[in-house]
Parts: sequence; C-alpha cells; structure tokens
Amino acid sequence: MYQDGHNASPVNPLPPAVVVVTLALAAPELLFQVGSAGLIGGPQAVGWRIDAITSYGFFDTIFNWMLDTGNFPPEHLLRFFSYPFVNSSFSNAVFPVVLILAMGKMVAEAFSQKAFLAIFVASVFVGALSYGLAPDSKLPLIGANPPAYGLIGAFTFMLFVKARVKGQSGIRAFALMAFLFGLELFFGLLFGLGKLWVADLSGFVTGFVLSFFLAPGGAERMLAAIAHVRRR
Repeated sequence: MYQDGHNASPVNPLPPAVVVVTLALAAPELLFQVGSAGLIGGPQAVGWRIDAITSYGFFDTIFNWMLDTGNFPPEHLLRFFSYPFVNSSFSNAVFPVVLILAMGKMVAEAFSQKAFLAIFVASVFVGALSYGLAPDSKLPLIGANPPAYGLIGAFTFMLFVKARVKGQSGIRAFALMAFLFGLELFFGLLFGLGKLWVADLSGFVTGFVLSFFLAPGGAERMLAAIAHVRRR
C-alpha cells in the first residue's frame, strides 16, 4: 500500500503526461533562446521566433478567411492546436508553463492523466475558437495561457465541490481565477493586449465545465452537494 518512510521519495514525482506536455511547451522556447544567443542556426536563428509565430500562431484574419471561403487547409487548422508552443518572449513562456506544472500535477493526480490531457487539448481549441469569433482580434494568439487557465478551471472545480460538500459557499474557490484575470485585464488595458483575455477566459470555462464529466464522480458529487444544501 504505502511506501516505507525510509524508502519514500522526498519529492512527489510528476505524472508523466504533465512532464511530456511541459517539455513540449518549453522545447521551442529553449531553441529560440539558444538560437538567439548564436550557439546554433547561424544568423537565421534570430528570425526563428517570428517565423514560428507566422507559421503556427492563431490569426483572426486567417480564421475569418477560412470561414468566408469555406477552405480549411490542414496547415491552418493546425493553428488551433499549435499556438501554445510559440511565445513572444522567454518571460511570456515561463508563467503558463509554471502554472501548467502546478495545476497539471494536481488535476492529473486528482482526476487522471487522460483527464489532464483532455482538459489541456480542449482548452487550447476552445480558446482559439473563441478568440477567432471575438471582434477586433488583431494580435496573433500565441502562448499556453488558455490551457493553463483551463487547468485552473479544473482546480477551481475541485475547490468548489469540496466547499459545497461541506455546505459552504463556493465563491472563494474562484479567488485565484479572479486575481489572475484581474491582473491580466489590468495589464491588457495598460499595454493594449486586445482580446487575448477572451481566449484565457474561454479556457477557464472549458476546464471548469469539463471537470463535471472528467472528475471521478464529479457530476454525482456536485448534484449530491446541491441536494444536501436544498434539504437544509
């Protein structure tokens, strides 16, 4: 059952799915950093980031073109899932990767690794779709914020269910999201980040809603908690 105290690992290992996803997100940024330092790629390496954003970022103009023409080339459909792996800078890459490590570990251990992957992929897709449908989305959508927020949504679900089972208000479960989203809106207004918040909010909602179906007994526990509160 449990490991002997002398043989137990001092570090709780990360679920393999979380490790693979995190490494996949970090690898392109590492390549950009090594290239910009002149260690590989020669002079052309300086433009790798811009080339990657152009080729793999999600652009509202391309999305609208696909809707208007009815053409959906594979290289453009790929953008719905490839944009999280490209970032505008090292600092912009660190924040979502750290969140995905932390939240992904909790979600994978509490739900399952398959649930973690499902929330990650669904949040990526819904984030891009909502961003494409939002008006005036002039900046390209890049970075792993939407799936990071999706995992925050799943974590919020866990806190919400726990609070409701105890008969407490679940409002406090949304404190982390409210804080992060408030910061994002503030910096968005300050630096003119456009409608990028739409993708992040959509990612959060996706993760929260999917948790009803992916969490072990998630829907049943939520319905039981609601019924318990009503009987009081």
